[in-house]
Amino acid sequence: MKVREVLGRSDYALISGLIPSGARVLDLGCGDGALLEWLKANKQVEARGVELNRELVQRAIARGVTVYQGDLESSLRDYPDQAFDYVILSQTLQETRQPLAVLNEMLRIGRNAIVAFPNFGHWRVRVNHLFSGRAPRTNLFPFEWYDSPNIHFLTVIDFEELVKKQGWKVERRMFLARHRRVETSPNWFAEVAVYLFRQPG
Repeated sequence: MKVREVLGRSDYALISGLIPSGARVLDLGCGDGALLEWLKANKQVEARGVELNRELVQRAIARGVTVYQGDLESSLRDYPDQAFDYVILSQTLQETRQPLAVLNEMLRIGRNAIVAFPNFGHWRVRVNHLFSGRAPRTNLFPFEWYDSPNIHFLTVIDFEELVKKQGWKVERRMFLARHRRVETSPNWFAEVAVYLFRQPG
């Protein structure tokens, strides 16, 4: 099934579909604030963002989005418990130094967490690594090993195991390959995974 796009990204379309109108939203690693701007205009959310890159922060502010410049891992502790309805971390989890700590903080400050991450278990990544004997390079992972922002390599199975170990409750799980939903064998066929989850109870 083909997935529509928001701002040229199918994962943004899935994420935006998970957030109800009027929600309090924090986007971690929000880039230039494009998603938050879209959510403000289309879902009337109360939008906040955190971004490390100063130039991107300025672009986000120019869009009318409230964005704090800083390292998301150290800035999360500044927020009170349950300050947001939804905390988003899109395509950034694999770049964090302490991903489990980040996920736990997301669930402390937000009632719900939305995480989208590239699936390093995708068959193209596996085949590229198998036959090249080098760090995988694909359209999804175009970086050389020495300049890649990715420092943790996780798969759908890895994340599922973490969810089970931590006892989190998954409300929705969706998988993408290009612009199509993946319904079977996501660890093999999905390029991107999107999870909506929360603490139980």
